[in-house]
Amino acid sequence: MGLGTAALIGFITVASTTSTEQSGLFRHLLPIFEKKTGIQVRVVALGTGQSLDMGKRGDADVVFVHARALEEKFVAEGYGVKRFEVMYNDFVLVGPKADPAGVGGSKDIVAALKRILEKKAAFASRGDNSGTHFAELGLWKAAGIDIAKQKGPWYRDTGSGMGPTLNTASGMNAYALTDRGTWLSFKNRGNLVITVEGDKRLFNQYGVILVNPAKHPHVKKDMGQAFIDWIVSREGQHAIAAYKINGEQLFFPNAE
Repeated sequence: MGLGTAALIGFITVASTTSTEQSGLFRHLLPIFEKKTGIQVRVVALGTGQSLDMGKRGDADVVFVHARALEEKFVAEGYGVKRFEVMYNDFVLVGPKADPAGVGGSKDIVAALKRILEKKAAFASRGDNSGTHFAELGLWKAAGIDIAKQKGPWYRDTGSGMGPTLNTASGMNAYALTDRGTWLSFKNRGNLVITVEGDKRLFNQYGVILVNPAKHPHVKKDMGQAFIDWIVSREGQHAIAAYKINGEQLFFPNAE
């Protein structure tokens, strides 16, 4: 690392989602933060559920995730200090060009999921308690479908991150719910295309929370808070907006 403004003064551990990691966002943001503060950020990329569990155990200083209800519960139970909104993007439903369920071009995710079930069209789910997996389960529920009871061989739980799940979907010509950031940076698309986008139910908000030092005294609260302060600052928000792939912005800053 180049000794920019400050020499390295230490590191923090940020438990985050595979979408922020696999989209390349951290590779873009962290060198800017490190150069400014001298604080190194070590990212552990898991699903949101596992990231929050890491925070609960005190194995991370900061969690940076996307499942608002779970984040608010994490703070309410005393595991986190305060939740800050950071940025948003959206989820999209991708599927094979041949579109066996006939959902292409729709803006209605609920109608699309009903069709996928009806046609028993192949569907790849993360199945890993990630923010994306929770969002997917919420969408089946909104469609009046109890997916745990109604899924069959057509529905594949990958138990893995967004990139590997997209690889599975590509390999089996299946539909999948993905955050747009990972999709834009995903190379191995095969026959996959975006089939449903633009439904307001596909909104995807990210939040950042300092793990509570009152519960885990070893939490590096000053450095962790410095990271949060930077990510919601004008400079951090500008850096998020500046991250693009092929001219397309992946995340939209919306810190209050």
